Amino acid sequence: MNPRARAWRLMSRHAGALLMSLMAVTSLACAQEQSTARSAPDRWNTEVTAAEAALARGNRVDAVARARRIATAYQQDGARNSAEHTSAGRAYVLLGVGDAEAVRAALRAFDRAVALDSGNIDAIRRSGALFLEKYNAPEARASYELALKRAPDDAAALLGLARVEEFEGKGTPMTTARRSLAVDPKRAETLAYIARLQLDAEAFDSARSYAERAIGADSMEMAGWGVLGATAWIVGDSTTYHRALRAASALQPAPSAFHLALAEAAVRQRRYAEAVRLAQQAVAEDSLSVAAYGVLGTTQLRTGQMDAGRAAVERAFALDPFNVWHKNTLDLLDKMRNFRTIRQGRFEVVAPTEEADLLALYIVPLLERAFDSLSVRYRYSPPTPVRLEFYRQHADFSVRTVGLNGLGALGVSFGSLLAMDAPNARERGTFNWGSTAWHELTHAFTLGASDHRVPRWLSEGLSVLEERRAAPGWGARASLPWLVAMNTGQVRRISELSDGFLRPRSPMETQNSYFQASMFCEWVELTKGAQALPALLVAFRDGLDTPGAFRKVLGLSPEQVDTQFDAWVRQRFARDLASAQGMSPTDSTGGRFARVMRTAVALIETRPDSARKLLEEARSLMPEYAAEDGPAWYLARVALAQKDTAMALTMLQVVTGRDETAWDANQLEATLREARGDRAGAMAALERMLWMWPYEPALHVHLATLAGAQGDHVRAVRERQAVIALHPTDLMDARYELARALAAAGRVAEARRELLQVLEEAPSFEKAQTLLLELRQRSGGGAP
Repeated sequence: MNPRARAWRLMSRHAGALLMSLMAVTSLACAQEQSTARSAPDRWNTEVTAAEAALARGNRVDAVARARRIATAYQQDGARNSAEHTSAGRAYVLLGVGDAEAVRAALRAFDRAVALDSGNIDAIRRSGALFLEKYNAPEARASYELALKRAPDDAAALLGLARVEEFEGKGTPMTTARRSLAVDPKRAETLAYIARLQLDAEAFDSARSYAERAIGADSMEMAGWGVLGATAWIVGDSTTYHRALRAASALQPAPSAFHLALAEAAVRQRRYAEAVRLAQQAVAEDSLSVAAYGVLGTTQLRTGQMDAGRAAVERAFALDPFNVWHKNTLDLLDKMRNFRTIRQGRFEVVAPTEEADLLALYIVPLLERAFDSLSVRYRYSPPTPVRLEFYRQHADFSVRTVGLNGLGALGVSFGSLLAMDAPNARERGTFNWGSTAWHELTHAFTLGASDHRVPRWLSEGLSVLEERRAAPGWGARASLPWLVAMNTGQVRRISELSDGFLRPRSPMETQNSYFQASMFCEWVELTKGAQALPALLVAFRDGLDTPGAFRKVLGLSPEQVDTQFDAWVRQRFARDLASAQGMSPTDSTGGRFARVMRTAVALIETRPDSARKLLEEARSLMPEYAAEDGPAWYLARVALAQKDTAMALTMLQVVTGRDETAWDANQLEATLREARGDRAGAMAALERMLWMWPYEPALHVHLATLAGAQGDHVRAVRERQAVIALHPTDLMDARYELARALAAAGRVAEARRELLQVLEEAPSFEKAQTLLLELRQRSGGGAP
């Protein structure tokens, strides 16, 4: 067990726990402390408040000295009442940097405070804050919910709960924060938190307004100045930025917290290079800031600075060994030492050693083609080499991306560093790794072309649009959930679409937002021309906000965009939307389309002719819907049963041309086309299957055979190389087949080298001997 794992285990009572369970106090200790006079004043409140103020000013030495005196007195004399336990816990929190025992002591002190006085809401809230700081969201939530049970209108506890909800990825933190603000409209901490949420959602005017309100409520709080400074920095308002910096410097002569707020905002705005610079400044101003080292290290890792990033994360973990994000990241970096890096052209592929060759064989040519296409369209090329990391376990990809398990995405782009699930991180037929890679590479172009200022929703919309351009069937299509959401008013307007990504009201809203954003991009191209989308990126690069960019490039206000786009998209999908009427997000059985499909499926076995007519009706009702549970797939099966192969192929082509993960439909299409002598069509279907699951040796052998028969020797060679990359049981035969393919492609020298290597390991391999002799004779009998 490595030292980090051993230390982690010592600090955790059981696997998966972040902190030891410290919520119980012995009845004897409680009885002894409850006998102490409750009316005695808190001896340490003034001193610990002064210590916290010293830390806020950046004077960590004074803060620690004061806190240590309190801790010493607490250890020697104990506490006389609940308030003194709370003050002692606050002191231990200040001592917790690099000291795990101080963190435990803080929790014990808060627990004893609550055991003595169940109405001590402050102690309960502070337990919640400490648990959340240590990434223990369940315990943090329990603490805040306990506080609210005892004081339902406690503004601080409501704010703490909002922070937990944000950590958990729920769509409700803004709602909960507004409840806190309703209780205490002048609470500076709550106003600053709402300002930061607005900043994350790229609602810059609202972020500035709330930040100014926070400063008006308490100008001595750094949080308001931090959000105001970050907002001004992002939008290029130098006057407001320097005002905020001066105020922050007055509060903290070396304003590490201010620069940390800017660095975190830069990360959330995907401006990673600037985030590194700001985090370095925060670290220089406070060499014990765990958060600053964490932002610095994780952002350096996102920009490919692997050694520097690891060093910074190691420093952060040494200062706070409870931080699960940093621990997970370091554990993943240990695992990545066994990954292999393959450098080809403008790309480097980093993947587990066992599958690096296989994945690089397909992904590099695909991304080279994407790079050429995108660089022309966006008149920009990202720095090379572009690094693409594959993770066999989705949890590892999630850690690489956000430090924690649970991320729902398939891939992520940090610019010239891309990371994504390997194909086998998901079940076969649920994931298209080709379209995902194309999607993430598109981000590298749109982020770079806009100097990392493009709104998230637009960048995602462009990536989905580029997926659809890349290959038939790739990219999101109109789905039943999207149609239902459109009919029920659950799809956000374009001017509010950022919230669909950053604060989704349901898991499906995120997927709907991807499609909605991509349709906006289609609408822009259709109505304003092919240059409008690149022009939008340039407008954002030049510092315009969304309304300004819309007015400059589209000649429309956000309100006009909302109105005109909504009318267009409803007209575009009018028939599908009408057919989805009657369905709801919780009940998809209503509506004419659903009724027709239900009846048709029930009749397939007993009355196929009737079923076929109903399925054709369902197709006419919703022509855009082509998933494997849709009418086209069922029509293909009915037609095949009726020996109508032509109709079956027509319907299969509908499915495979619109559903990028239709494994069964592609497999059936390949079989039918080959039986009809359509080798090219069969090869196209098999090729699509490779982007869903490249791990079937038989699929590669079959495709290689067809390609060779068609004279497509480049593809045949690739497929024989893929078989070898899959580590077949009969490796010598696989290499012999590769040599045959190389020879057929005219690559005789490579074929001979391959055969010689085979014969070195298997001298009596007759087929290899015969082929080598043939190649010698073909080249005039020279030496091998």
